[in-house]
Amino acid sequence: MFSRKRPIEEIPEQLTAIWQCTKDDCNGWMREDFTLESEPTCRQCTSPMERNTRMLPLLTGTFKPNQ
Repeated sequence: MFSRKRPIEEIPEQLTAIWQCTKDDCNGWMREDFTLESEPTCRQCTSPMERNTRMLPLLTGTFKPNQ
């Protein structure tokens, strides 16, 4: 049989700087490029966040605040 489905494209990923929640039972995180604060708090549990990195899909047109 012939299938007309397109092959799934590979989404390019890169090592991205993020802020990650410090609370053990919270999985909150955000990209560093999308934060407006110098040291943000978690939006889910209001705990402090720490810098980390994660492999994430490459985004184009990211917001970079003036610092």
